[in-house]
Amino acid sequence: MAPAARSSASSGQAPTADLLSQIIVEGLEDAKAEDIVSIDLFGRTTLADRMIIASGRSSVHVGAIADRVVRACRDAGLPSPKVEGMPLCDWVLLDAQNAIVHIFRPDVRRFYNLEKMWSADRPGEAGKS
Repeated sequence: MAPAARSSASSGQAPTADLLSQIIVEGLEDAKAEDIVSIDLFGRTTLADRMIIASGRSSVHVGAIADRVVRACRDAGLPSPKVEGMPLCDWVLLDAQNAIVHIFRPDVRRFYNLEKMWSADRPGEAGKS
């Protein structure tokens, strides 16, 4: 991480979306998440500035990945993300304020195909200002 980014988080200021994304991606990588994709949502929705999508090999792996990301946020001094979907762990959603994290089993990820839904080249998006 960049030294300036670390100092803003440790000084009590709200973390930037980039710092939060970096913490989340590092947590995903530590838990051996697969096919990590980060989508910039800034200016496209008020839900969050970034959406991060990853896969786990099984329901157990998806749950472990989600736990690791929550722990990474807490260890960085950030609030714990809100978690949905843990009982089944087919699709776990983490709401980390400025970032939304989706962790899927591969078959569930293919079915919902969020990357396509939120990609920059969606039909009708190019002509809108």
